[in-house]
Amino acid sequence: MKKSIGKPERLYPNPVVMVSCSDGTKDNIITLAWVGTVCSNPPMISISIRPSRYSHELISASMEFVINIPEEKMLKACDFCGTNSGRDIDKFKKLDLTKEKGFIVNAPLIKECPINIECKVRQIIHLGTHDMFIGEVLSVNADEEIIYSDNDIDFEKVNAVSYLMNHYFKNVLIKK
Repeated sequence: MKKSIGKPERLYPNPVVMVSCSDGTKDNIITLAWVGTVCSNPPMISISIRPSRYSHELISASMEFVINIPEEKMLKACDFCGTNSGRDIDKFKKLDLTKEKGFIVNAPLIKECPINIECKVRQIIHLGTHDMFIGEVLSVNADEEIIYSDNDIDFEKVNAVSYLMNHYFKNVLIKK
């Protein structure tokens, strides 16, 4: 028998991403799990951020961001970037993460992440506790060793993680 637990959001687990952004003078990273595909043509991805967060300010100013997909070995960096403000600390420097120039946007890519998705904000939707930034995907960049010959990504070679209620989970491929 089912029992109602109220109405909390419970579409979990969600992918863990590190979103990098810049206002042209200062760069930042925020770890998010509220991310999702919203359109395939043109390709668009949403990220949701509280207006009080420093990254919200930077993305609102620049209207661009990069979704960096971290691997399991980066969980300490993910935690740090999700619990510390870029107003107070340079997260790239503190974590010894390498900035790479994007192919299109001015926000930096995180070199240590095997996949980087450059996005331009097309719309900001004010929802309540969070604002949703809908970003059009301008370029998907990946480490050469995880790219198939047809230029798609071999996700079996990426140790990406998901997030559920203060816990990280390994993503496991289930073959049909």
